[in-house]
Amino acid sequence: MATKRDYYEILGVSKSASDADIKSAYRKLARQHHPDIDKSAGADVRFKEIGEAYQVLSDPQKKQAYDQFGHAAFDPSTPFGRSGQAGGGFNPFGGGGHWQTYSNAQFDFGGFEDPFELFEQIFGGGSPFGQVFRRRPTYQLNLSFDEAIHGETKEVEVESRNAHGQLQRKRMKIKVPAGVDNGTKMRFGPPDGGLDIVFNVGRSAEFLREGADIFSEITVNIPQLVLGDIFEVDTTQGRVKVKVPHGTQPGSLVKLKGKGAPRLNDGSPRFAGGAGYGDHYVRVNLDVPQNPSKQEKQLYEELKNLSAKKKGWF
Repeated sequence: MATKRDYYEILGVSKSASDADIKSAYRKLARQHHPDIDKSAGADVRFKEIGEAYQVLSDPQKKQAYDQFGHAAFDPSTPFGRSGQAGGGFNPFGGGGHWQTYSNAQFDFGGFEDPFELFEQIFGGGSPFGQVFRRRPTYQLNLSFDEAIHGETKEVEVESRNAHGQLQRKRMKIKVPAGVDNGTKMRFGPPDGGLDIVFNVGRSAEFLREGADIFSEITVNIPQLVLGDIFEVDTTQGRVKVKVPHGTQPGSLVKLKGKGAPRLNDGSPRFAGGAGYGDHYVRVNLDVPQNPSKQEKQLYEELKNLSAKKKGWF
């Protein structure tokens, strides 16, 4: 088995090189030895070495593991590779983000530098490994708040090139699962093709969303806070009753368990619409009368006198 070359040697930088120096060296060498430019024997091998070295040295965690264990940090046959100290093996596509496959889609919940974007900056759209790993097109799709919560089938127009390099447009249906959020990125289509879609979700005039949890507000009067009451409130799952216990303080949150948005990804090994729901929180606001009637003033005076010996109001 051939001995791997030192990554620092491949890029021609020292171990104390800055991130900017590493990226600069990579850009220069990648352009110089790209197979479309460098026609010498072994250019493709050198090009892949350059890409592999950059992916490790540009990632702080991988670089630290490499500095400590060398290439063994990424070899699954060694204790270091198996332990996951270097991320469990070399991934030529980064590995900094979190892609999880569910059925015919993949979800991206973490940002990592897309190596294809870097190659596009250098070569104007060229792929580092040929047509097999051609970068998928990315589209943005607008959804209303309700469409994102409940799921929707949308028709989108996409562009592609045929075998002759001619640009073609076609319409395709996208089944949006319930629970997508603003910024959610999904991959549709076969593993060797398809497209990525980033969702732009509109706001709701009634609800505030934080992940799978939903927030709304109700306004109650002083007697209702003191004595407690039952109210009907709207949720993303329909209208439900909520009990505000007696003595509830203004600004408190009343929790409706499981009445929030569907959880798009709850860590389970597969995506399922019934993977669970977030919670709905109702904030209880106090309505203080601005112009109480004469009778109301008398009642409040009586309550004031009754509570004069207490530390707090009511």
